[in-house]
Amino acid sequence: MSIRIKFCGAAGTVTGSCYWIEHDKGAFIVDCGMFQGSKTLKSLNYGEFPFPAEKADFLLVTHAHIDHSGLVPKLLGNGFHGRVYATKGTKDLLHFMLPDNGYIQETEAAAKEITGLDYQKWFEPAPGVRARFWNAGHILGSASIELEIETGESDQRILRMLFSGDIGPDHKLFHPDPEAPSDLDYVICEATYGARKRPDVPPKKRRGLLAKIINKAMGRGGVLVIPAFSVERTQELLADLSILMRQDAIKESLIFLDSPLAIKATEVFASHVDELEDVGEDGEIFDNPALHFTRSVDESKAINQYENGVIIIAASGMCEAGRIRHHLKRRLWDKKNTVLLVGYQALGTLGAILESGARAVRIQGEDVIVNAHIESVDFYSGHVDADGLFDWVVARKPVKRGVFITHGENEGLNALRDRLVASGFDEDRVIIPQLDDEIDLLGRKGRAKLAKPRRLTQEEVVEFDWHNDLAQLSLDIRDRLEKAADERARGVIIRRLRRALEGE
Repeated sequence: MSIRIKFCGAAGTVTGSCYWIEHDKGAFIVDCGMFQGSKTLKSLNYGEFPFPAEKADFLLVTHAHIDHSGLVPKLLGNGFHGRVYATKGTKDLLHFMLPDNGYIQETEAAAKEITGLDYQKWFEPAPGVRARFWNAGHILGSASIELEIETGESDQRILRMLFSGDIGPDHKLFHPDPEAPSDLDYVICEATYGARKRPDVPPKKRRGLLAKIINKAMGRGGVLVIPAFSVERTQELLADLSILMRQDAIKESLIFLDSPLAIKATEVFASHVDELEDVGEDGEIFDNPALHFTRSVDESKAINQYENGVIIIAASGMCEAGRIRHHLKRRLWDKKNTVLLVGYQALGTLGAILESGARAVRIQGEDVIVNAHIESVDFYSGHVDADGLFDWVVARKPVKRGVFITHGENEGLNALRDRLVASGFDEDRVIIPQLDDEIDLLGRKGRAKLAKPRRLTQEEVVEFDWHNDLAQLSLDIRDRLEKAADERARGVIIRRLRRALEGE
């Protein structure tokens, strides 16, 4: 009997979550997400899958964020014919969140083939496999996935696994605290914030901090731009903004929700309002006359006429695509404006570059000077912090065979591993897999084996690529030229650069 797992994404990096599990009776996939970050990493979205998609019996999706679900249409276009299983909330979100990426028919097919299920109810997606979803407290419909796979072994007929998905913090707006079973053979756990601790910020305090940022931003006489993930972050912000306006904690301002995806997500949240917590007695948290949905491109462009006194919320949360890049290009140069980052910014993304304090960035092929005030907060994060991650894993004990730590950058991955080992977990059984590692789950050691070369080396996965270096070099050259004393000095710099290119 053999049960093998292949780490096809979110291994050594935060995005691209995807796991291939093969056993004697078949094969299946857990998550099929997009890679985000450097161009080298994103190139994996366009290459071949590192597994035979046509041989998969089914797909389980932890939640609707694109780094967990964005390549589902491509999966169907590559021969996958099984069913897709998710919670009911995830199913509703996926109906409009699945990007077509040139697979329009496959996107429509995927939406039709999704089976929406309740939490904590067992189902059998294929012979020899049972599964059930547990609330992960991350976004609407998010789940950890418990699996039981028949082994045929005389001493252990069932292998029990748990995929964490993305775990939300305790006491989060809208959702109950995360839940999951214990007494498992393997746990596959995310480590997005494995090295970061956050102070406890209850809703009232969070809104107070947000109010200070907004009042300061509006006091500068400019515009507040908020890049936000379409699902959950946007809805939390809308709820808090509405409450603050009703309490007169902030001046009533025009709020533009400039993201067709976020608008649709907000409508789904409104349809699931009876499942959400802390939404007030009437549940009308998204009903505010100051809120304007801008669906069309023309409506989006019309926002440009406002020079002050408005709040613009647009996707994506990491500033990688969508209308947010248009607004940043339009607003970053002006010191009166403010950009508020409210979510995790993966290495290599435009959001991470802004968060690092870059003086200039490149957007849509043009260099843009950064004079706007860049603010960053993490009290809207949908991810549990380092302490919460550690507590979550410990609560899963006993974990008999091993813990795989994924979905994080090196610092977070290593921090969580070291903390678990220090607490008594066997060092050999706390594993940080690399991209494309294959591991025999029934083997004593569980060592990684490769059927063929990795798609990327570990260095290519975790580091900036030449595209990032080139963009930064271009910005540095421009900065140096602008600071030069006169035209003669600029000419000297340019001649030196030309000689360097010619190899002199």
